[in-house]
Amino acid sequence: MARASLCNLAAFYIRLIRYSGRWRQNGTDLPRQMLENGQPFIVAFWHQRLLMMPYTWKIVGGDTPFNMLISSHRDGEIISRIIGHFGISTIAGSTGKGKGGANALRSIVKSLKAGEVVGMTPDGPRGPRMRASGGVITAARMSGVPIFPLTFSITSRRVMRSWDRFILPFPFSSGSFSWGDPIYVGKDLDAAGLEEKRQELEDKLISLTQKYDREYGLDIIEPAGLDEIAKQKRPRRDAGDATQ
Repeated sequence: MARASLCNLAAFYIRLIRYSGRWRQNGTDLPRQMLENGQPFIVAFWHQRLLMMPYTWKIVGGDTPFNMLISSHRDGEIISRIIGHFGISTIAGSTGKGKGGANALRSIVKSLKAGEVVGMTPDGPRGPRMRASGGVITAARMSGVPIFPLTFSITSRRVMRSWDRFILPFPFSSGSFSWGDPIYVGKDLDAAGLEEKRQELEDKLISLTQKYDREYGLDIIEPAGLDEIAKQKRPRRDAGDATQ
C-alpha cells in the first residue's frame, strides 16, 4: 500500500511539473516523422534525466507502444510502476553479461522488430554517471534501428546527491525536451567500430545535455571522473545487480 501511494504521488508530481510549466521541443523532428512512417528506434538518455521522459514521448505525439528498459531490482520495480501511469511498458533486466542480459536483449530486439520504441539509460541503473555502456549499441546493431539521444532541461531544479546527480524539476518552470541527431550502428562493425559508436553516443549525450543546461544558465553536471569510476568498480555486495 505504501509503495503504491508513493508511485501515485510521483506520477502526480510529474504531471504537475508538465502542466504548471512552459515546455518546448528542440532539435530534430525526425523521431516524429519516423513514427508516422511506422519506423521504430531506440531513445537514449542519461539516468539523471529519467523523471520527465514519459512526457517527452507524449510531446512527440506517437501512439506507437513505448517500452523502457528498467532494472529488475527494487528501485526498478518502483520506476516501472510510476511510468506505467503514462502508458509506458517495461522490459525488466539489463543488457549486461549473463543470462539476464541475453534475455533483456532478446526482448528489446523483439519489441523493435514489432515496430515499437525502446527507451534506455546507457549509464543506468548504477553508473558511472554519464558514461555510456555498450548495451545500447549492441541493441541497435542487433535490431538495425537508429539511436536518438534525448535530454530535458528546466530553469528551476534541484540536483540530488545520488550517484547520477538526479534532476528534480520544480513546478511553474520553463523547460525543453531536446533531441539529438540519430546514430546508426552497422551490423558488420568489429569491436573497434562498436567502441567508436559507444563513444559517439556518450559524447553526443553529454554535449546535448550540457548545451541546453547552459542555455538556461544552470550549473553543468560533469560525467563521472576516473576516481568515481574506480570507486564504483570496487566489489560490492550487490555486484551481481544488473546494469544496462
